[in-house]
Amino acid sequence: MDDYPLLNLFWTMLWFFLWIMWLFLLFRVIADIFRSDDLGGWAKAGWLILALVLPYVGVLIYVIVRGRSMGKRDLKEAQEREAAFKAYVREAAVAGDTGGGPPKGRGSVEELAKLADLKDRGAITEEEYRQAKTKLLI
Repeated sequence: MDDYPLLNLFWTMLWFFLWIMWLFLLFRVIADIFRSDDLGGWAKAGWLILALVLPYVGVLIYVIVRGRSMGKRDLKEAQEREAAFKAYVREAAVAGDTGGGPPKGRGSVEELAKLADLKDRGAITEEEYRQAKTKLLI
């Protein structure tokens, strides 16, 4: 333990941490190169060669030149995932447990919405709404 002072251990850990961070950034840049729709095949090959042949400089140049569009692509992908999830939840709520419509004896979301609309317009009373809702949900 006397051969390796605490400060040297700190510096070794710092450099190791920075190296791991750079590896994550390198993989992220490579993934962004391949998923980028605005780059052609030769441009993708050029960026990939730059990132692999001159790793530190190539990744830094890529982040400087294309960092803003990289963030926009991430945001667009996150929004698409969220929209797909919401669509799935809507479909699952309408389809019920059987996958082919609401289960026997259970009302669908549309029927409940129609009942709420009738109650809001005053076509049915609160008591009639509760009774119809109970029949749908049983």
